Amino acid sequence: MNNVIIDKPKEHITVITLNRPECLNAMSAELIGNICDAFRQVGADNDTRVVVITGAGKAFCSGLDLEDHGMVPGVDGMTLPQIGMRSIEHFAQPLPVMRDIPQPVIAAINGPAYGGGMCLALGADIRIAEESTVFNATGIVNGLTSTELGASYLLPRLIGASRAFDILLTGRTVDAVEAEQSGSVSYPESSRMDRD
Repeated sequence: MNNVIIDKPKEHITVITLNRPECLNAMSAELIGNICDAFRQVGADNDTRVVVITGAGKAFCSGLDLEDHGMVPGVDGMTLPQIGMRSIEHFAQPLPVMRDIPQPVIAAINGPAYGGGMCLALGADIRIAEESTVFNATGIVNGLTSTELGASYLLPRLIGASRAFDILLTGRTVDAVEAEQSGSVSYPESSRMDRD
């Protein structure tokens, strides 16, 4: 699980780090499986009281790895349409697995959180954004939808339907300040420092 690191920097706190900084922590089939395994492992750890998820390097997660998304497990002998459906199911797993663990999850969002990365952040209980954070519903920009991984369910509940669908249907970027103002993040990291 080199592309996902589990660390315990302090007592009762576990940090899950997406560790593919060379590609902005883009989601491959392998990374998705490892994220799910990490959440299950940490969820079963009775010593962990809070979970933090973040990205290594200068990005939280840039969404699907368009260069090398890898092979979804268990597709031998399937037709192309069947592989497509299995792939959708596979890449959608992290959100329900994350929401199923008993501990609260904090997304420490650094840099870009695009597509599935934005969705992963939306699934957390608390989102804290660095000043460099930028959100984008990338699917719509690539001619797909922007409703993957529960975004169309989670975002309207955080910021209201009108604001959510503006973001999901236009594909525009949202910086940390706008995200705080809309209520999708608790606060940008720089503004938290000002309050301390």
